[in-house]
Amino acid sequence: MIALHPQFITDTAGKKLVVLPQSEFDILMEELDDAEDVRLYDEAKKDNEPSIRLEEAMEVLKAERKKLGK
Repeated sequence: MIALHPQFITDTAGKKLVVLPQSEFDILMEELDDAEDVRLYDEAKKDNEPSIRLEEAMEVLKAERKKLGK
């Protein structure tokens, strides 16, 4: 876990806000992005849909484009 150094401020409406150094914010955003990737991967694996290898998918796409004249 990363060490955070938050500062807490209150806006004019009395709402509490958190301020982080940019570097810590960037790390948090990267961690959230990684966690989202894992969640999406896990979700995709649950579907039990048949899958094909990337190379095969690329060949199918190439053939479809060729049919469309692209």
